[in-house]
Amino acid sequence: MESVKAIFEHLKVSVNEVDDWNCCGATAAHSIDHSLAVALPSRILAQAGKDGYNDLLVPCAACYNRLKSVQKELNSSETLKSEVEKIIDQDIKVPENVLNILDYLNSTIVPLLDGKISKPLGKKVACYYGCLLVRPKSLSNEPKIEDPQGMDDIMKLTGAEPINWAFKTECCGAGFSISRTETVARLSADIISDAVDRGAEAIIVACPMCHSNLDMRRKEIEKASGRKFDIPVLFITQAIGLALGIEPKKLGLQRHFVPVKLY
Repeated sequence: MESVKAIFEHLKVSVNEVDDWNCCGATAAHSIDHSLAVALPSRILAQAGKDGYNDLLVPCAACYNRLKSVQKELNSSETLKSEVEKIIDQDIKVPENVLNILDYLNSTIVPLLDGKISKPLGKKVACYYGCLLVRPKSLSNEPKIEDPQGMDDIMKLTGAEPINWAFKTECCGAGFSISRTETVARLSADIISDAVDRGAEAIIVACPMCHSNLDMRRKEIEKASGRKFDIPVLFITQAIGLALGIEPKKLGLQRHFVPVKLY
């Protein structure tokens, strides 16, 4: 992702891409074939372990949910691990930590932001976590599943003002964007409507799938709600990048369906 790489480069944080990674199977594989749903994330974990990584950063909430779930399954069952190793034809050394983007930002990036915010955002924002980043609690260890604060705290550091709102952990429709577009439009319309009604000037997300639904499906969302919305949607690293003074094009803001007019 452009904005993730951009802020890491700006802050001189070095990360490596997992060699020969593959699709994790989100979001449909687990509902079709359990063996496949376990094997796909297992191969990613195996590739990361083979390369000697103890920490695996997963910037997508759906991918994170699948990788974290399978990590737990493999660690709790040697029988399953052995079966999956036969399926993917390689040994699995499971990385110790599977981290979502908020985990990594708070542990590694936040300490580096002190004194580096050159263009405070100064906007009211709705921090949208979605349904997969903080659930289930047994995976995320999130203490406040209905009202998480990790993204809110980061946005405060950028000079933004997170709003209190009702839809921060509701589902946007996730992977039904193509198969059930009307459902995605209806759910996303509720999310955007509440954010706008409470004064948000931007929606901040930590999941590319949520980003895609709330940004790309705006025409369908407006039809479902009967309202026009010009509120932009930013991935959290795009918002951090703007506050750091990184050129918008390096953050991929020109690729949005809804124009970003925060700079």
